[in-house]
Formats: sequence, structure tokens, C-alpha cells
Amino acid sequence: MRILFMGTPEFAVEQLRRLVEKGHEICGVFTQPDKPRNRGMKMTFSPVKEYALTRGLAVYQPVKMRDGNALALVQELQPELIVVAAYGRILPEDILAAAPLGAINVHSSVLPKYRGAAPINWAILDGLKETGVTIMYMAKELDAGDIICVKKLEILPDENAQELTQRLALLGADALEEAIGQIADGTVKRTPQDHSAFTYAPMLSKELSPMDWTRSAQALHDQVRGLIPWPCASMELAGKKVKVFKTKPGGETAAEAGTILTAGKQGLEIACGDGRSLWITELQAEGGKRMAAADYLRGHPVEVGK
Repeated sequence: MRILFMGTPEFAVEQLRRLVEKGHEICGVFTQPDKPRNRGMKMTFSPVKEYALTRGLAVYQPVKMRDGNALALVQELQPELIVVAAYGRILPEDILAAAPLGAINVHSSVLPKYRGAAPINWAILDGLKETGVTIMYMAKELDAGDIICVKKLEILPDENAQELTQRLALLGADALEEAIGQIADGTVKRTPQDHSAFTYAPMLSKELSPMDWTRSAQALHDQVRGLIPWPCASMELAGKKVKVFKTKPGGETAAEAGTILTAGKQGLEIACGDGRSLWITELQAEGGKRMAAADYLRGHPVEVGK
């Protein structure tokens, strides 16, 4: 099938890779414009662009989607089907209608739950035990199109958003392959979403980072997992701000929320608001490297009981 692919982050690479491996004709790849990153502000390619170039695919990076130029390019490429996976741009209706077989999207949640920009993170932040991937036809409204197929998986107890993204990317590729097969042989079915049941997964922000020790140990554990790799959960330790990368729920305690119970070889144990504790096992101080909490404590001792 002649396919125009649109995607940007690592999640989308798995979808494009599967299309290439299955022998589809990729007439073009749309991805976000190159951006300056890191301290040196060096211009870097998106993961999708990096992969596409290794396969000799034509890459396009339109800055605007509604000025007519992007539509003209899509029409020139003449795709039979448009496949979108975490592109990060809102597509106007004229582009969605440009391919005779339509435009489909790989979305990393079980729709209509968690429409929006950060469904994987919010599934963990909200303490879900299960999530999945939905393949849907794209519509004018965000993530509101008819569903083609859904595949689900369990969220592991200590899995962070970055790790879950990798597993969902592979699951998404399986679902995409199945959906395109149904489109190709004419057996595809469209199931309208229950719009009354939708929830929204907004973009993440640094305002989500501070850890509130009056919350439960599990909620704080989910916060840490859900904000990896950005913006990361954070806390103050001996007057210094640190990012928290790995935790594990502890046992029962009668100590006041926020009290440091243990600081040693196992890491940092802190009392939470539900009468349980949380162990911090990996952290990063400002200007420092990510490391085991025990290693950090050897050079930065903290007072227990405070």
C-alpha cells in the first residue's frame, strides 16, 4: 500500500519500521522541524527523521499545516492511506481527506479514555493497572474518530512512563499492522467512540514535579514513574532541590508525613500521608548526575527524624 507517514518521537519509529518491514511503499515521511537541544543548542533531528534517512525515505518538515503548502505536498505525493503516530501537529480536515483510504492514527491509550498529548504518563500518574493502544480513523475533534481496533496490556507495578512507552510502541505496531490488513482486504469496521466517557491527558509541565508528602506512598510512587523522563518528580533534601528517578513503597509508620525515617545503604525512606513510607533509591541533584540515593547520601548526609 502507498502510505504517507506522519510522526516524530521514538514511539512513532516502531510504527514506521513495521510499515517498512512489511513492504509498504512509504511515499513520504512528515515529522516536526529540527530543534536545538541540550546546553550547546545543537540542531537535532527527530527520532523518526533519523530512522527515515537510514532507509532512504523522503522526509518533509512543514512548519505550518494550514497555509495550503502542506496540503499541496500531500496531494503531490498521492498516498492511498495516511498513517499518523505521535506527530504532534493538528491536521486540518482537507489533509485528513486527501487520501482515498483515509487517515488513521496510532494512539497510546484505550479510547475514549486519555485523549490528548500525554496518555501514557497520565495512565501511570492516575494509578491505572492497564492501558493499551487504539487505532482509529482521524476526525476533526482531537482523538475522537471511529475506532478500528484496540490492544491492551498490563502496566507493571514499578514500570515508568519511558519503559511503558517502549512496550506500547511495539504493541502499536502490531495493532497498526492488523488494521492496515483489514483496510486492504475490505473487512475493516468502524466503531464510534462513546464521547460521554472521554477523559483528557494534557501536556506535562514542571508544575507537576514537586512531591507532596501528605499524599499516599503509592500516589507518590506513581508520580515518580509517570514523570520519567520529563519533567521528573522533585523534592527538597537538606535545602537542595533533587529530581527523583526511582522509588519503592515501604512499610507502615506512625511518623509525620515528610519525616526522614532512614538514610543509608538502602536509600532514603520518608513517611507519607497514608501511614506508609516511600523509599527513594535513585535521584539527581541540580547540576549533578543521576545516581543511587545511597551514593548521594555518602557525600551529602541528611539528618534522620527531620
